[in-house]
Amino acid sequence: MRYLPLTSEDRADMLARIGVGSIDDLFAEIPAGMRLGDLLDLPRHKGELEVERLLRGLASQNVTAGSVPFFLGAGAYKHHIPASVDHLIQRSEFLTSYTPYQPEIAQGTLQAIFEFQTQVAALTAMDVANASMYDGSTATAEAVLMAHRITGRREAVLSGGLHPHYAEVVRTTSRMTGDEVVTLAPDVLAREDLCACVTEATSCVVVQSPDVFGNLRDIAPLAARCREKGALLIAVFTEAVSLGLVKPPGEMGADIVVGEGQSIGNPLGFGGPYVGLFAARQQYLRQMPGRLCGETVDAEGRRAFVLTLSTREQHIKRDKATSNICTNSGLCALAFAIHMTLLGEKGLRRLASINHAHTIDLADRLETVPGVEVLNETFFNELTIRVPGDAADVVERLAARGVLGGVPVSRLLPGQGLDDLVLVAVTETVSEADRAAFVERLEEVVRC
Repeated sequence: MRYLPLTSEDRADMLARIGVGSIDDLFAEIPAGMRLGDLLDLPRHKGELEVERLLRGLASQNVTAGSVPFFLGAGAYKHHIPASVDHLIQRSEFLTSYTPYQPEIAQGTLQAIFEFQTQVAALTAMDVANASMYDGSTATAEAVLMAHRITGRREAVLSGGLHPHYAEVVRTTSRMTGDEVVTLAPDVLAREDLCACVTEATSCVVVQSPDVFGNLRDIAPLAARCREKGALLIAVFTEAVSLGLVKPPGEMGADIVVGEGQSIGNPLGFGGPYVGLFAARQQYLRQMPGRLCGETVDAEGRRAFVLTLSTREQHIKRDKATSNICTNSGLCALAFAIHMTLLGEKGLRRLASINHAHTIDLADRLETVPGVEVLNETFFNELTIRVPGDAADVVERLAARGVLGGVPVSRLLPGQGLDDLVLVAVTETVSEADRAAFVERLEEVVRC
């Protein structure tokens, strides 16, 4: 009874009280084909020790990121995180604090958020940044909604280089709001003409750099075209470390900049939790989602921090709120801010340079493998390579040889005729020996 406190009689009484014949009737609106007809094929109840053994056995079937040469990216990147980051975020005053519902008495939390916002604004070369989104994909969807509010238009154009998961989140959100989304075909070589897609009906154009295929893009001409047509340019990134080396989107004319901050301070974590970054021009401040912390002075003239803007539905704006996002990913944002503080500007530039140098080295090595082609003309720390045969099979055979050699593009874009492409990411955690092992194992695989 510890985990199932209600008896059959209790459940029958509850169903009778609400006038429902059975528990199944509660799910009547869900199509029958979407419901399970029986229990999942899982072991029945076991003791705690037995469950631990079972789960350890299942986990042992995985090849973990830290155990072999690791070249996976596609929006989530393995970077070194200093031990001091974890040590600091596990202090009780950080670990147990949550969103500042009473901001005036949460000065430490507010200052941490303020520093995070300052770093994001500096990284992106934008005027203002908010207190974070769930992740990069939800930040992108929120940016599109924000553009619709500003322009009064309802059509978003998505680049073919935008991460497919980000594009899908935008489309899902847009279906709920009745907005139109124009999604361009996958653009492996970064040759699409986005400027031609911008019309008087366009609310915003969403473009990623480095894009999902690793290409760096100059978005300045597109920004000019958007201004000419009264549309907004939303710049997206999934690799925050790239901003230590490449020209930031704010300097290229972006109106809104969003992305994923996982690369700085946050581990891969089996897919989350992550931290979305969101920055914009000053004139769009009032349309930003989420929260914004500001700096002021108290009644005695001392430096103080306040919750300057809080536009979510739980606060004063209610149904007029710009966003329904209900958290600021506070601990992940803190980890980001701590790691950025430890790096400083010089450290971030050096880290980015190491990533790029390692990628150049791997690209040169890959060009020597018969049948393998590097497709990128420009890149930061991620490449798209063409391999002989089925890329998913090549990746599986590499894994069997002790190398996690990348992400098959077909996993992100199935049915698009891109089955011979692999996304390969290289960070500072990839050693020279790892790069040599990858090339050696890849030569073995393509010869088979």
